[in-house]
Amino acid sequence: MASVLKLASKREEKRKGKRKVEDMDIEDDAATELRPKKKNKQRVLMLSSRGVTHRMRHLMNDLEVLLPHVKKDSKLDSKNHLGLLPELADLNNCNNTLYFEARRHEDLYMWAAKTPNGPSIKMHVQNIHTMDELKMTGNCLKGSRGILSFDKGFDETEWGRLTKEVFTHIFGVPPQARKAKPFIDHVLTFSLLDGKIWFRNYQIMEKDPLQPNGPPQTTLIEIGPRFVLTPIRIFEGAFSGATVFSNPEFVSPAAIRSAMTKDRGDKYRIRKQAQEERKGRQERRHLEEDELAVSKVFA
Repeated sequence: MASVLKLASKREEKRKGKRKVEDMDIEDDAATELRPKKKNKQRVLMLSSRGVTHRMRHLMNDLEVLLPHVKKDSKLDSKNHLGLLPELADLNNCNNTLYFEARRHEDLYMWAAKTPNGPSIKMHVQNIHTMDELKMTGNCLKGSRGILSFDKGFDETEWGRLTKEVFTHIFGVPPQARKAKPFIDHVLTFSLLDGKIWFRNYQIMEKDPLQPNGPPQTTLIEIGPRFVLTPIRIFEGAFSGATVFSNPEFVSPAAIRSAMTKDRGDKYRIRKQAQEERKGRQERRHLEEDELAVSKVFA
């Protein structure tokens, strides 16, 4: 009888221990539910300067379609007062700014900045191809969220890690965005090659278009747009401040055009110098008229 009572008391102690553990688990779950979850509240202000071409406008429209958390603003009149951009971002309740600056000869520069305190990155945009121009077969839902894919080369340098962080805040669509759809059907890739950032957009296909009735197979089809970014400088503040990084390999388009003009000028100078030397040789080879020449004898 005593042994039976001992077994019953042990069972009750085990049950009490289990109940205590379950109560502790419930308390932990309640504590985790009460903890504030981190929300992605990124909003991007997109605007440009005056003087942008039709290709630049189409590129901005394509980026607006890809990023539903973007707010567009009117063009900025002055190119020398970039300090107004953080104030505009604050008025539009945005904590990121994507500014396109147009220069002469269709040169385009893109600023990606965290407002209002920075940092900000200035880049030169090249090889622009819009969605309408590419005519790719891929397609994605308007307002859908995309997966960001970065090259492993971004993690090897300090400026690469900083650029990756800024691009994550700008191109990463938050799930609470007003115009965002609860779907992920495309991938935004940032590849690092030759010191330049190559941007591509791909659609995620679950079936092979060549075999629609075949087994499911995940493939990527390019949608567009596509462009190449060359980093120039990284500033500590928003559109101002000390220079954190400067690209020593970057050569401005104005310097390239100046070198080409100088090269053409050198070719012209060499050609004129050769003409003068040829004329001098002809004059030295000229012989004086002989006294027994026909024109003098029969004059």
